[in-house]
Amino acid sequence: CGLIHHSDRGVQYTYYGYMDLLKEHGIQASRTEHGDPLENAVAERVNGILKQEWLSMYRFANEDEGRKVLVPAIEFYNQERPHASNNWLTPEQAYHQKGVLPKRWKNYYPSKEAHPPTCQ
Repeated sequence: CGLIHHSDRGVQYTYYGYMDLLKEHGIQASRTEHGDPLENAVAERVNGILKQEWLSMYRFANEDEGRKVLVPAIEFYNQERPHASNNWLTPEQAYHQKGVLPKRWKNYYPSKEAHPPTCQ
C-alpha cells in the first residue's frame, strides 16, 4: 500500500493543496466517515501511544533528535508490541495474516457496510 495518512475530516486535511501534496508524494489519504476520531480508534490509538508513551518524555531541539526517538518507537510498536485490536498480534504479524482478524474494538457509529481500506 505504501504510506497512508489518516486524519479526521478537518478542513486542513481536505484542502485541495494538501491533497495534491499527498498525491505528489504517493501518499494515500484515509479519513473517518463522520469526522470523529473515535470512529477510527485503531488508527487514532497509535498516535496517542506514540505521543503519551514516547514523545512526552522528551524535549527535542530539532527534527533529527525527534527521529532518534520516534524511529525506534515506531519499530517497537509495529514489531514487538502486541495489540488487543489485532487479536493480540503485533501490527507486523497482523499485516501478514491471511483472512480477517476478529474485530476487537467498538465503532461508535452505525455503518451501512464495512469497507476495508484499499490500495491504489
